Amino acid sequence: MPEKYEINSLEKEESWRLFRYIGELVEGFDKLSGIDPAVTIYGSAVAMPGQADYQNAKQIAYLLGKQGFNIVTGGGPGMMEAANLGASEAGVKSIGLNIVLPSEQKCNVYSNLNITFNHFFVRKIMLVKYATAFVIMPGGLGTLDELTEVLTLIQTNKIKPFPVILFNSSYWRGFLDWLQNTALVTGYISEDDLHLLRISDQPEDVQNIVSSWYLRQAITGRRAID
Repeated sequence: MPEKYEINSLEKEESWRLFRYIGELVEGFDKLSGIDPAVTIYGSAVAMPGQADYQNAKQIAYLLGKQGFNIVTGGGPGMMEAANLGASEAGVKSIGLNIVLPSEQKCNVYSNLNITFNHFFVRKIMLVKYATAFVIMPGGLGTLDELTEVLTLIQTNKIKPFPVILFNSSYWRGFLDWLQNTALVTGYISEDDLHLLRISDQPEDVQNIVSSWYLRQAITGRRAID
């Protein structure tokens, strides 16, 4: 009898977990509806305001904002804070999609539309869903995870082939060399996979890549995931 009760309790807990997932998805869809066109900017949470890449992230978001693109970030400190600051100064929607972590990460003060998620996979969906392009600033494991997930989604035709821009070529050179000289040589990726990436070292170049692609595709209102 006790064993049967324990199993039923676990089943109920799993069912309620599903409703929590759905609740976060519904909140994300409701709050983010209408933010497109938007660009998602990924990057390190530990970058500081005095660092060059922090300033570059801010400038990229500002320039894209002046072109009419709303900016989406993970909502935390570092590069995310910088991008939200640039978007705020440009006068566009500055969206921060925060995540509950053991370190109690708080949403930065420069996002004027923010959501805090408990589940990483829901947050990842929202970071991708409304994007017209993806800018990948220097970062650590989380940034690499987000980069490779976006590339996989494009490679498998799960999202549209929007620009994926690696900023700061010197930072990404080792990763690109590994893709070219190891993953490609062994046949684990193709030349087409490498062509999904673009490299930039100037904020103005990022602005031009995103704006020209957007206008050329005439994609007003389109999202990465329909």
